[in-house]
Amino acid sequence: MPFLRKVTAGRGIPDERLTDVAQHYLHYDGVSPITAQNEALLLALTKEFERRSITLPLYFGNRNWHPFLADTARTMAADGIGRALVLATSATGSYSGCRQYREDLARATVDLAGEGVSAPEFVKLRHYFDLPGFIEANANAVRDALGQLPPEQREDARLIFTAHSIPDSMNETAGPTGGLYLAEHTATARLVAEAVRGPGAQFDLVWQSRSGPPRVPWLAPDINDHLRGLAASGAATTSGEHAPVRAVVVAPTGFISDHMEVMWDLDNEAAETARELGLGFVRAATAGTDPAFVSGLVDLVEERLSGREPVSLSGLGVCGRDCPSTCCPAPLRPTAEPAAQPARPAVPATES
Repeated sequence: MPFLRKVTAGRGIPDERLTDVAQHYLHYDGVSPITAQNEALLLALTKEFERRSITLPLYFGNRNWHPFLADTARTMAADGIGRALVLATSATGSYSGCRQYREDLARATVDLAGEGVSAPEFVKLRHYFDLPGFIEANANAVRDALGQLPPEQREDARLIFTAHSIPDSMNETAGPTGGLYLAEHTATARLVAEAVRGPGAQFDLVWQSRSGPPRVPWLAPDINDHLRGLAASGAATTSGEHAPVRAVVVAPTGFISDHMEVMWDLDNEAAETARELGLGFVRAATAGTDPAFVSGLVDLVEERLSGREPVSLSGLGVCGRDCPSTCCPAPLRPTAEPAAQPARPAVPATES
């Protein structure tokens, strides 16, 4: 509960609702798996650094639990670190996916300055939604998932990609011109689907883990609603007709590890929905510590260190660099007037 209160601070969510969510964690021994997953990724990155003879030290800081980012920044300052590359565990843009991390970095810098400590200069790495290693890792996971279906279901199994839903308004202001969150997740899904099934592969992009009030529009459809629609009407084909769906592979490409929202919302709720509908269901793994993903992330570091040309597989170009200060603004709180919500300081997105 202390963790959930920290995560939801300022959102007006009552303890009764948090108690319900806490049951998801208690289902898994009361512990969030995300810290262990981040530590596993850190270890994999360390080994890849060693393999490539990169001598930079690696650190780990959290937004909502120990080790908190400010504590990590304090340790880095004590170690004499003057400049640091920042890998956020979110592959895409939007307020929650990019700018909020930069606000966290700015807040940690201010907190340390109040103690007379100079935090490192933080340089956030770009979005990696279409990084070759990220696409390869997710494609590997989808292929493995298809292999778990009975042979007669594999060829026609529907590929469904999921990401965390956000308010429509947050997507509309994501990126310099809006809509970046949806565009990047669509690009990831298309690239993975085509890596598995070839050009023009059919797929669906749906959403999960909505947490806002019903009166606020969020990206839809929800994964469970979509499964019900497939069971009732089938899936649209390239000819515009609908074909029956007997099985689905659900790939949570909007997440990089199998943390609580993946495990509960998909492995429990969506899987149960599929069982009730008589649909074959396999959930693909996230990128996690897949060697292709780990290698791709280190490519991002080497790209930044060497100044070499970034590799981008989608038509969206390189995202998350040279962003204007107005990019991905913080969403308005329902109870506050816009004038009462000044822009929050953030580490600049420009990379010198």
